[in-house]
Amino acid sequence: MRRAGAYVVAAHTARGGRSGVRRPQKIAIAVVAGLFLYLSIYTWNLRTGHLDALSSYTGLDISGFILRPGLWVSDQVVGFWERYIYLVALKQRNDDLHEEADRLRRENMLMSARARSAGRLESLLGFRAPEQWNFSGARVIAQRMGPAGVLATLTVDRGSASGVRPDMPVVMPEGVVGRVLETGATTASVLLLTDANSRIAVIGDENRSPGMLSGQGYGQPLILRFVNLNALIDSGELLLSSGLSGLYPKGLPVARVTKVQRSDISLFLTVEAEPLVDVAGVEEVLLLDRAVGAGPEEGRDAPVDGEAKDRVSGE
Repeated sequence: MRRAGAYVVAAHTARGGRSGVRRPQKIAIAVVAGLFLYLSIYTWNLRTGHLDALSSYTGLDISGFILRPGLWVSDQVVGFWERYIYLVALKQRNDDLHEEADRLRRENMLMSARARSAGRLESLLGFRAPEQWNFSGARVIAQRMGPAGVLATLTVDRGSASGVRPDMPVVMPEGVVGRVLETGATTASVLLLTDANSRIAVIGDENRSPGMLSGQGYGQPLILRFVNLNALIDSGELLLSSGLSGLYPKGLPVARVTKVQRSDISLFLTVEAEPLVDVAGVEEVLLLDRAVGAGPEEGRDAPVDGEAKDRVSGE
């Protein structure tokens, strides 16, 4: 048994040695064959030039096939970047245009406000004061009206330092607004015609029927008191200041009659009127001051502001 095993081992060793000797020979033979094939093909190509022609045709196609995806990717990346840069620039331009539009809108609003203010100031400057009266302008800086206000008043930006005194008439080109109630150094409060504490002696423009006009609060009609039952007064008639109280010059437009009602149990007519000036929208007013040396107007017919009278008569 030992001999048989030794024989098998010797046989395997002999085969392994022969295969180890044959492997370098095979490699050498393959290398020599490869060199021979290369030299043969090279020599053949030198004589014929077929391989050069084949490579010139196929090489360009192969390189184009390889490069084409890369060029496509490059174009997409460059296009995306250009579009991104364009969108960023477009957004910036859009923001700039929005800012410019907002600026122009603000300027337009400011210019519109100035134009409206210029129209109002032009109307105020066109006011002609009654004889022996002077006027000056003031800007409204505050209002107190409605149920929350104890008194319906306006506050203007002129006070005693500017020569404003209590009971000075406050008017607009359209008609009477009220009178100065109190004054400070630089501001003054104006009691409105619509306040319940306001009283002004008036007379009808057409029928010349006198009465005392008083307010009932903002948003409520004015009441014309002490008009005799037999007095002539029509709905729509213009009421002018009579000048009897001495506070207001005679002939200023005050209100317009809206309702005339007769009663069997009263000695006076029930007359309602509406003010000619919407005090809620007043921004500038005129303060009337009696000229130096002018006496009271009681019993005198001071000239009426013709333009104001014609304006309210045409309404």
